Amino acid sequence: MIGTYPGIHFGADYNPDQWPSSILDEDIALMKEAGVTMVTPAVFSWARLEPAEGVFDFAWLDEVMDRLAAAGIAVDLATATASPPPWMGHRHPDTLPVTAEGTTLLWGSRQQYNPSSATFRAACARLVTAMAERYGHHPALAMWHVGNEYACHITESFDPESRAAFRVWLEQRYGSLDELNRVWGTSFWSQHYGSWEEIMPPAPLPTFANPAHTLDWRRFSADALFTCFANEVRILREATPDIPITTNFMGMLPWLDYWKWAELVDVVSNDTYPDPSDPRAARALALEADLMRSLGKGRPFVQMEQTSSAVQWRPRNAPKRPGQFALWSLELVARGADAICQFQWRQSEAGSEMFHSGMVSHAGRESAVWPEVVHTGDLLATLGEVRGSRVRSRTAIVWDWENAWAIAAAIGPVVGDGFAAAARWHATLFERGYAVDFVRVDADMSGYDLVIVPSLFLGADRAAGPLAAAADAGATVVVTHGSGYLRDDGHAYPGGYLGPLAELLGVRVLDIMPRGDGPVEGEAIGTTARISGAVTTRDTCTVDWDGRELRSEWWAERVAVDAADVLAHFRGVDVDGLPAITRRSVGKGEAWYLAAELDADGRDDLVAEVERRIGLAPDLPAAPAGIEAVRRGDHLFLLNHSDRTRTVDGVTGTDLLTGAGITGGVEVAPRSGVVVRTGGE
Repeated sequence: MIGTYPGIHFGADYNPDQWPSSILDEDIALMKEAGVTMVTPAVFSWARLEPAEGVFDFAWLDEVMDRLAAAGIAVDLATATASPPPWMGHRHPDTLPVTAEGTTLLWGSRQQYNPSSATFRAACARLVTAMAERYGHHPALAMWHVGNEYACHITESFDPESRAAFRVWLEQRYGSLDELNRVWGTSFWSQHYGSWEEIMPPAPLPTFANPAHTLDWRRFSADALFTCFANEVRILREATPDIPITTNFMGMLPWLDYWKWAELVDVVSNDTYPDPSDPRAARALALEADLMRSLGKGRPFVQMEQTSSAVQWRPRNAPKRPGQFALWSLELVARGADAICQFQWRQSEAGSEMFHSGMVSHAGRESAVWPEVVHTGDLLATLGEVRGSRVRSRTAIVWDWENAWAIAAAIGPVVGDGFAAAARWHATLFERGYAVDFVRVDADMSGYDLVIVPSLFLGADRAAGPLAAAADAGATVVVTHGSGYLRDDGHAYPGGYLGPLAELLGVRVLDIMPRGDGPVEGEAIGTTARISGAVTTRDTCTVDWDGRELRSEWWAERVAVDAADVLAHFRGVDVDGLPAITRRSVGKGEAWYLAAELDADGRDDLVAEVERRIGLAPDLPAAPAGIEAVRRGDHLFLLNHSDRTRTVDGVTGTDLLTGAGITGGVEVAPRSGVVVRTGGE
C-alpha cells in the first residue's frame, strides 16, 4: 500500500522546520521508541522551501529526508502548497481570496489563496515540480501528500478573476444562454440574462438567491479547488508514476464532492477529530471510516490525522481518556485503516496550534500522553496480518454531495441538511452492529441486503434504475421523505414528487406538510387571548404502526398509494390517518417509503422490522452494551467504549494483541480492544 513496511503504519505530521536541527537526533530516537514507521513533513513549509519568489532552499529538508531514510522511517512527503508564504499575497494580491461582502483575506493565518488565481496555480506548479525533481527518487519517499485539507477554510472567492472563471464554467456547462436561462428558471423575478457578462456570483442580494444559481456556484467553487489539486497530481504522475498519491479528506466535508476527488488518488486519506467528551464520538469515527473505505471502493485507507489527546479549537478542549487513543486507533483499523497518523509529532511551542496535543507533548516523556502513544504503537505493531484485508458490509447508504448542496440551496419547504440525514441513518446501523458502505446514486447496489436512501432531493433520475435492480435482486430498499423532488436539471417533478422512484415504491407524494415551530416571537398567548387562544396549529405528529407509537418529529407528507401496502399511519392535526410507511414487493426484494421523519427509536424499530422480515443480522457474536464488534477479513475486533469490563460470549480464536488463545468467550477491559483471529468469515 505505502512503501515496503508490511504492517499498519504509525506516525504523524512532522514539522522539524519549527525547531533547531539539533532536535533531529532526539526525534528519531523517540520515533523508534514509539514504533513510528511513517511521517509527513513539509505540509506548511512553503515559506521555508521558497523564501523568495523563485528562490528555493532545500538544505534543511534534505537533511530531514536523509536522516529519516537512514532510520528506516517512510516519508509521505507533502507538496507544501497548503498555505502560501507572505511574499505571495504581498507581491501578487490577485492570489488572495475575497469574501462575498468584498473583504480581501490577508496572510497571517493559513490557506489564504484564491482557487481560481492563475498566479497561485502557476506558483504551486513551480514548487511541486521542484519538489518532484529533487525528491522523486529519494529512498525515504513512500507517498506524495498533495496540499492539505482543501476547503477547510477557503471554499470560494468572489474576486474578479473568479467571477470571470464562473462565466466560462457556465458557458462550458450549458453551451448557450438560452439553456442556462431555462435551467435556472430566470423567467421568475425578471432574472433573464442577455449576455454572459451580466452573470455574477450569488454575492449579497436583496433577498433569496435563485437556488439553481446558488447550486451552480457551489459546483463551480468545488471544481476550482479540484483543478488546483488535479494540476499538482498531473505533475507528480508525470515525474514519479510509481509513487502513490494522496490528499487528506475531512469526512463529510460539505464543500467538496469526494467521490470525484477519490478517483484521482491512489490511497484515500482522512482527518478525524471527534470530541472525547461526546458519548457519540465512536459513532462519528465509524461514519468517517466507513465513508473513506467506500470512497476507495473497499480498499484500505489512511487515517492521516487524529490527535493523541486534545485539540485546541473547541471552546473547551477535553483530552482523550486513558486508553481512548489506542481504542479509537483500533476502531479505525477495524473499519479499514492501514495507517494511523496524528497531527502532529511534536507539540508546537508557538503559533495558533501550540495547545493542540502532539505525540510528544510539551512535557515530553513525563506527560501521560507519552505512554499512551507508546502503547498504541505496540498494539498496531501486532496487527500486520490485518493489513490489506477488507471489511464486508451487507448494508449501504446512498450518498451524494450534489444532493446535499441542492438541499442547502433550496428555499423551503424547510431548512434542510442532507449531511445530518445520512449521519442519522448511519448512527442507527452503527448502534445495531453494522459496518456500512456508502454508495453513489448511480452505483450497482445489487449485492446488498439493505439499502437506505436518505432524502434524495436531487438525483432520482440517476438512482431509480440501480435501486430497482437492487430490489429486484433481493435487497430491501428504504427511501425516506424529501426524495425525488428535483429532476437532474433542478426543476421540480410534475405529477407528484418521487418522480422516477414512484414506480419502484408504488407511491407518489402529493403535498408536503412539515410541522411548524410554534410561536417564535411576541408575548406568550395568555388566558385573555379570546381568538388566538382558540387557534389550533400543527406542531408534532406521531406514527401508528400496529399499535406502536413512533415519533415523526417535524415532517409529514400526503402520499397517494398507487401500488403498495400501507404499514403505518400518521396521527396528529391535519394528518390523522394518512399513510406514513408503505412497502411494495419488487422481484426478490422490497421497496419501502417513509413519509415521516422518524426519531432514533423509530429508525431502530424500522431496521429491526426489516431484519425480522429478511433474516438480516450482523455476522457477529452478540455484543453487550458498550461493545462495538467489527469483522475485517479473518479478524474480529471487539472494542469496549464503556467504563466497565464486558464479556463477549461465542468467541474462539487467538487475540493478536496478546497472543492469548480464546475459547468460547473473552473479557474486554474498559476503553480497550481485543482483535481475534477467527480463521474465517
